[in-house]
Amino acid sequence: MSIRLYDTYASQVRDFVPITPGCVSIYLCGATVQAPPHIGHIRSGLNFDIMRRWFAYRGYDVTFVRNVTDIDDKIIAKSRETGLPWWQIGYANERAFNAGYSALGCLPPTGEPRAAGHVTEMIEMMRDLIERGFAYESEGNVYFSVTSYPDYLALSHQQLDNLLQPESEGETGKRDPRDFAMWKAARPGEPSWETPWGRGRPGWHLECSAMAHKYLGRAFDIHGGGRELVFPHHENEIAQSKAFGDDLAQYWLHNAWVTLRGEKMSKSLGNSVLVSEMVQRWRPIVLRYYLGTPHYRSTIEYSEEALREAETGFNRIEGFVQRVTEQHGTVEPAPHVPPAFAEAMDDDFGVPQALAVVHTAVRQGNAALAADDKESVVARLAEVRAMLGVLGLDPLDPQWAGPQQGEDLNGVVDALVQLVLEQRQAARERKDYVTSDAIRDLLTQAGITVEDRADSSRWTLS
Repeated sequence: MSIRLYDTYASQVRDFVPITPGCVSIYLCGATVQAPPHIGHIRSGLNFDIMRRWFAYRGYDVTFVRNVTDIDDKIIAKSRETGLPWWQIGYANERAFNAGYSALGCLPPTGEPRAAGHVTEMIEMMRDLIERGFAYESEGNVYFSVTSYPDYLALSHQQLDNLLQPESEGETGKRDPRDFAMWKAARPGEPSWETPWGRGRPGWHLECSAMAHKYLGRAFDIHGGGRELVFPHHENEIAQSKAFGDDLAQYWLHNAWVTLRGEKMSKSLGNSVLVSEMVQRWRPIVLRYYLGTPHYRSTIEYSEEALREAETGFNRIEGFVQRVTEQHGTVEPAPHVPPAFAEAMDDDFGVPQALAVVHTAVRQGNAALAADDKESVVARLAEVRAMLGVLGLDPLDPQWAGPQQGEDLNGVVDALVQLVLEQRQAARERKDYVTSDAIRDLLTQAGITVEDRADSSRWTLS
């Protein structure tokens, strides 16, 4: 069965046919490093990490490029505000992003180019577009003429006559207000580079066109990013690159937002939840489960309640893995995932449906444990580990080895439940079965399963 992807450009699900058989090339618009990441930023990296893992499972050789925008209007504005050099702000926040990706189990990219290191490639692209009439210089700025490219707005499906191009400070001398900046003339105190049109700095859209061309060539398979990038960023990127002669991406994939009270999570709106704060309160593997298991095109509405539900769901899986491992030793992942899991993942990365297969296998495994059916128990755990490996959620994977932030809270919960179990055991010893059963019923209502043994009891989330 072939993998199928929802292509934003085509507005439909399409069969994935790679340019080079057996290979997948992906360019993901990564961080703009004016501030540390919130969980909405990291969601994109998680979604594409899961996609990458699935392509690898299906036998593809994956090249995954995720850029860093380390020079743009927002970073310069932050430099003015703080008095810190633009490069210092960018470097510190790039490290914060990479720490967030790593904490939540994302595999490192094949390459992570930075915009400020590719000015030479940008100048070459602008020179070509000016010579062929797609771009023009004005007052030290270089603009792309949107009317020169007939397929402009094919990605966002807007009408050119209705278009209002977002404007930035210093963009003067446009022939058409809808034209967008590829290069911006230097202003006092700003970083700048020498060009044939005077000193200046890159426009945001040009950066990705130049880096995608350099690292993935004139054509590659998948271009990804958040839904908010469809316009203007990806629309303008397509115009520049295709006018330059590149085919660019064959498929355009966009993940949805993380919202808070119905608003897109954003630093400018003051409603962002920083990753660095979240990993102090929640185990990173639980955050990965929370952010990575909804469908990538579905909005996640952030709430503490939703995170607790995610924690409960993951703990059920983890509890099964731990119980079987304690009783039967390490069970290696199965060589293949169940067909229903594969079918869900092949269908535009249907992680929620795939996760339902995981939970079904866990329930079957728990039933087999209760029946002391070792063969079935081991088989179910092997399947579960294979599926969790694809999702980056296997608690036995070395990437999750060692203490994680948030485990202190788990220790507190365990201590409290153990105290209740001791009270229940004392009731059983004095043959007060009414109290013993009442305690067990209360724990069951709280989602805790008690397993009685000869001399003790153990608990797991049910």
